[in-house]
Amino acid sequence: MRVLLAEDNPRLASLIAEGLEAEGFVLERFGSLSAARESVAVDRYDLFLIDLGMPDGDGIDFVRAVRRAGNTTPILVITARNGLGDRVGGLDSGADDYLVKPFDMPELAARCRALLRRPGACLGTTLNVENLDFDTIAREVRISGQVIHVPPRECDLLERLMRRAGHVVSKASLEDTMYALSSEVSPNALEAVVSRLRRRLVAEKARVVLHTAHGIGYMLAPAAQAGQVERGAPR
Repeated sequence: MRVLLAEDNPRLASLIAEGLEAEGFVLERFGSLSAARESVAVDRYDLFLIDLGMPDGDGIDFVRAVRRAGNTTPILVITARNGLGDRVGGLDSGADDYLVKPFDMPELAARCRALLRRPGACLGTTLNVENLDFDTIAREVRISGQVIHVPPRECDLLERLMRRAGHVVSKASLEDTMYALSSEVSPNALEAVVSRLRRRLVAEKARVVLHTAHGIGYMLAPAAQAGQVERGAPR
């Protein structure tokens, strides 16, 4: 899940990034509204986390502008403004939720997941392909009912592929959602994660195949359909 964070406090931004990335989110951090706007104009995000007291304006203006542009991406306001009028104003301006600082990271992560589970958002609660199940809330993977350990990066990849099971997902799309723009990613980092996940699924006797569509991307499909690679427009 790709998240835009607009927060001008470097220490708090780092703590939020560290906490949410541990929960499987990919964060892009911006210290000004102007930088956040520029990124929204060219990139797609699953969720916006917006502080209201930014150095170059009020986060409420960002929220209003996003909604006027027809952008329906969920917005969670994070702010020190705790008055009833502030909360009502933030929600009426187009925000989907409002969290007052200071807050605990587990609550922030839970609110993010709740927003992403809403109709039309990117996060369903459970995914299933053959005997492979993925609980996106607990980040728990089961094969034939048995919980197996899957490291966070492989979980990120598995979730994206399960959401598009039977379809090729482009390499570029996977890299965009699994790695932050500021991350130092080696040229074959994704291939290494794919290889580890493929071996894990085989070892645990999952009835799925992680197929490589050379020059395009990757596809997860039931073993019986593994040879039928869809070569339509990748996501």
